[in-house]
Amino acid sequence: MTRLTFLPHEDICPEGAVMDALPGALIIDAAHAGGVELEHACERSCACTTCHVVVRAGFKSLAPADEQEEDVLDKAWGLKPESRLACQARVGTQDLVLEIPRYTVNMVSEKKVSS
Repeated sequence: MTRLTFLPHEDICPEGAVMDALPGALIIDAAHAGGVELEHACERSCACTTCHVVVRAGFKSLAPADEQEEDVLDKAWGLKPESRLACQARVGTQDLVLEIPRYTVNMVSEKKVSS
């Protein structure tokens, strides 16, 4: 099992979260199983950036992003070199520390986000 640590996010997981995931699992599936409700407006089709995460530790253990993910990530708010889409990145064998960016680009969200 690989340990995933989500850093605190004011709206999604104010106290942060820690969970275990099987290598090969999508980060978004592991997050949801662990109670972290990451958005996924495109239903995991790699067409939006609502599941954008920044991998603060363990980034090199992930398989490289493919061209489609890279193209979509270019539209993400707060893009970093260690950014990935949680609907595309699969957990490896090294523990991960993940940050959920403060903002996301989602034109259809009905959730109220605090300012």
